[in-house]
Amino acid sequence: MRASPGGMPATSSTVTRIDPLWWSWEGAHGGHTAAVALTAVRDLIGGGGHPVRALTTHFLAPVDARPLHLAVTAAKAGRRASTVAFSGHQDGSPALVGSAVFGPARPGPVYEGLPAPVVPGPEECQLLDMPVGLAPFGKQVEIRPATEDLPLAGGARAELVAWVRCLDDRVLDAATVVTLSDILPPALYACLRTPLPVPTAELTVHFTDALADGVQDGWALVRMRTEQAGSGWAVDDSAVWSADGRLLAVARQARVVLDLQPPDDTDTAPAPAVGS
Repeated sequence: MRASPGGMPATSSTVTRIDPLWWSWEGAHGGHTAAVALTAVRDLIGGGGHPVRALTTHFLAPVDARPLHLAVTAAKAGRRASTVAFSGHQDGSPALVGSAVFGPARPGPVYEGLPAPVVPGPEECQLLDMPVGLAPFGKQVEIRPATEDLPLAGGARAELVAWVRCLDDRVLDAATVVTLSDILPPALYACLRTPLPVPTAELTVHFTDALADGVQDGWALVRMRTEQAGSGWAVDDSAVWSADGRLLAVARQARVVLDLQPPDDTDTAPAPAVGS
């Protein structure tokens, strides 16, 4: 660890690995990788003990099972907010860069501008059978679509809404919410019938004060919506609510659409099965 001229810890480093159980397509699940980075930032520097308010991660290359070397730098520490920058490398090659903002609670106006969708509860929704070949991480979560929009169903609306919970019973802390903000398939899948790689190039998650009040348990309601797609890129917005309807985080990500045309000898893929 190096110290800044003022004595504040400036740069720290650690080594971690991404569990292969969280694989997606050709590498680790983006949201889970960002969550691991946030945990490392918190463990190394901690943001002054304040709640995390925002996390931005740029994915430079797919992350695999090799050691992920993370360097964390306290870029700025102030009374209102502290900013921490981080970067990750595997075998010397850049894998990701990003930043996190931490800040204390203070008096201020209250505005609830993004209510949870009115949908049936998780016990009334059927289980989504995720194709393990496309998304191995799907075995780590239970996903129950809460609307008629389903991935690979060829619908007219690029939006997916589902109840989600982690099968290891982890609490809904900030790191888990980062994972859940990216847990649903790309919302563009609701309009497609054939799967295609749509990896995340950049993910930014903004956390609400509901998380600052303490961690939550159980189900979360997640909505993923494609705001625009074209020229091989897509913009997805997502939101995560607790089971009692409190907004936990909102996120936006830039996605790369790698292939819009299936091979000539590939049949149209059926929609993932939904069952109890």
